[in-house]
Amino acid sequence: MKELTLKYGCNPNQIPARLSMPDGSDLPFEVLNGNPGYINFLDAMNSWQLVKELKAALGLPAAASFKHVSPAGAAVGVPLSDVMKKKLFVENIENINDSPLACAYARARGADRMSSFGDFIALSDKCDITTARVIKPEVSDGVIAPGFDEEALELLRTKKGGKYCVIRIDPDYTAPECETKEVFGISFTQRRNDANLDESTLTNIVTENKELPASAKRDLVVAMITLKYTQSNSVCYAVDGQAIGVGAGQQSRIHCTRLAGDKADNWLLREHDKVLNLPFKEGIGRPDRDNCIDCYISDHSGDVLAEGEWQRFFTEKPEELTKEEKRSFLAARAGLALASDAFFPFSDNITRAARSGVRYIVQAGGSKRDQDVIDECNRLGVTMVMNGIRLFHH
Repeated sequence: MKELTLKYGCNPNQIPARLSMPDGSDLPFEVLNGNPGYINFLDAMNSWQLVKELKAALGLPAAASFKHVSPAGAAVGVPLSDVMKKKLFVENIENINDSPLACAYARARGADRMSSFGDFIALSDKCDITTARVIKPEVSDGVIAPGFDEEALELLRTKKGGKYCVIRIDPDYTAPECETKEVFGISFTQRRNDANLDESTLTNIVTENKELPASAKRDLVVAMITLKYTQSNSVCYAVDGQAIGVGAGQQSRIHCTRLAGDKADNWLLREHDKVLNLPFKEGIGRPDRDNCIDCYISDHSGDVLAEGEWQRFFTEKPEELTKEEKRSFLAARAGLALASDAFFPFSDNITRAARSGVRYIVQAGGSKRDQDVIDECNRLGVTMVMNGIRLFHH
């Protein structure tokens, strides 16, 4: 197929809308189900590049959960503990650890469930039935993958009343060296960002602490590749092979660091016993459950614990998760990785990141205040790499 006509562009008033190849060749994908829209395809094409690069860099199946052209979550296929299964609401998925791809998507979707509501999914490998079973109950717009087992495809086709978008991408397709887009009738052409982001980019350690274990290298690679397809400015926190906090599209880098750090804290606190054992009513919907957990962990717990409110969601009123309990729980967690898509202009970014347990950082470097940032890392015992690679994405 050389051209695909879309219902409309980003908004209903933006007609006509279509997809085609500049050289008139066939499109490198096939729509197997549904009617993906303009934004669906933007998410699909960006997220596919992310998971393809993650798989190439780390040799593990990868998945991403995209919303509005930025990842809400991304991960590689690291097995799930019993606690993690409960935290990700996949305890009922039989033999999930037998499918690294299913583990990767469960992690990607669970990183920021509020942002992932209505996501577009990317899978680095052929979608198996276990992965399809993880996807099936989630509110999602569609999925892109290099292939689908027949049983998995049939299950996915039942989502959204049969309208769920399923796209098969040619895994061998490679984009041209240069890319062009139009803004206000003007063509912008640039070389594609083909920077190779793997462990070889993590050699220039500039801090007194030189410790950089294999797990930290893996997490820094996950964070870097995630940022490569995140709207700038952006910062990403990662641990256990997955992004757990993405701060995207902020004009100030400290706001990226704070936003992503708050998301990372939320992710970590979801392992607290009080959260894992919240007494939800039978039959409560996933969006309501996710919103309750988010409110319960945040400074707005009164929204779900107030008299007349908690009865809507819980069989009994949960005990509050106090600020001291949160601080104590987070203080016991350390070893997170963090990547920034450009240099840190001020050391306050390091101070904030360390408060969430960050011990390993990669950034481009090149600020006039690089030494201030290095000094703060040294004060806090953080290992920092300056790799000279900027990852702006717009």
